[in-house]
Amino acid sequence: MLMKFPIIWALAFAGATGTAIAAPDDFDSASPSSTYFTQAPSTTIPDGSNWYTSAELGAISTSGNTTGTSVTGKIDARHEMNNWSNEYIFSGFFKEDEAVNEDGSRTRTRSAERFQLSAKAAFKLLQDGNRAFVLGSHVNDKFGAYTRYSTLAVGYGTQLLKRDDKTVDVEVGPGYFHGESASGEQESGMTVHGAAQLRWRVSPSAAFSQTVSVERGTSNVHTVAETALSTKINDTMQMKAAFSARSDSKVPEDKKNTDTQTSLTLVYSF
Repeated sequence: MLMKFPIIWALAFAGATGTAIAAPDDFDSASPSSTYFTQAPSTTIPDGSNWYTSAELGAISTSGNTTGTSVTGKIDARHEMNNWSNEYIFSGFFKEDEAVNEDGSRTRTRSAERFQLSAKAAFKLLQDGNRAFVLGSHVNDKFGAYTRYSTLAVGYGTQLLKRDDKTVDVEVGPGYFHGESASGEQESGMTVHGAAQLRWRVSPSAAFSQTVSVERGTSNVHTVAETALSTKINDTMQMKAAFSARSDSKVPEDKKNTDTQTSLTLVYSF
């Protein structure tokens, strides 16, 4: 499926050469990472290369009357340069349940399995906060309404609000999607991509974010939303609580329109 969109990765790495900028300010380092918006620090640009990477992991294991394991994880790599702000994200989630059969034997069953890979390249325009972007993503969701969902979008983004403790960013542009539903039906077509994010530094050690992304096509409206609150443990560690929802307007009869996930993860930045 990824081979259908080789231009996604080529454009995402197009800005990978050049001069990088300094480390993010306190607001950036305190805020939860974002799939759609990565703001460049407002510090002097030195020579050198600056990558900012975070890895988060959360797991729940239960035993006794109910036995099972669920794991969620994410790797977010950002590359900041003079003219480009690039971001590459890989995330995954799976859940296994164990059931006791009538003969006393135990059977483990996978009830959730989702992996997502995305790449975004944003070219910084002359006016502060404005950018042109290209975004590509692929989702493999074994138990979702769409088992495979790939998108490519280009467009324009801007920062509507910039204060010491709050920022609001929006972006919009045309796109293309290709998906395969759980019933085996394949769909593709043009979409309109729109996204918005609020970031709020609640305190010197806590940050809140709300991100919403919508892709409206002729046959389906695909929406992804995440609400997150993170608190600093030290300079490199954060605790993050998040609630996310994925929704499709057109789904097979035996599937629900919306999948939600509540998570508590430990985030390590390096």
